[in-house]
Amino acid sequence: MSDILQGQERGDVLAHVSGNLRRLRQATGLSQAALAQASGISRRMIVAVEGGDANISLSSLDKLAAAMGVRFVDLVRDPARAPSAEINEVTWRGTDAGSTAVLLGTAPATAEAQMWFWSLGPGERYAAEPDPTGWHEMLFVTEGTLRLELSGVARDFAAGSFTVYATDQAYAYANPGTVAVRFVRNVVS
Repeated sequence: MSDILQGQERGDVLAHVSGNLRRLRQATGLSQAALAQASGISRRMIVAVEGGDANISLSSLDKLAAAMGVRFVDLVRDPARAPSAEINEVTWRGTDAGSTAVLLGTAPATAEAQMWFWSLGPGERYAAEPDPTGWHEMLFVTEGTLRLELSGVARDFAAGSFTVYATDQAYAYANPGTVAVRFVRNVVS
């Protein structure tokens, strides 16, 4: 499974992303074509996301946010909720019903800090694109065994264990087991 936002439920993050992207793009005075050029994301994709008709990768959302000078969380946050550190939004669903990523919250850092709660069903895998230099993740496994793949090297982490690593490399999370794996993911830049 890639890092594509899945839109099976309109109540999920895609409902917020389409409106937030349009509102923030217009507030910055960018046309769809100008945003496409600044972000490296095609105009066709931007039109489809703003229309709520497309899935988009988390890394592509990062690129759009950076091109507009806003934070990733500004694109996924429910605009009806008062601004706070709490986000609590589903931002990814796998093919297994038990596989989700929930962005719990954010805190100030040099650029940004995010806290997520992930669950992966048996056999599920999430592959991420490398982040810019300076980004790191901290994972804490709460249930099951998480397989972390860093630049093609896999290492398993059992419940109660943790790891910290730079994300400027190819990485993926996988559940090689027969029960769900759950973990807390902190992203810091």
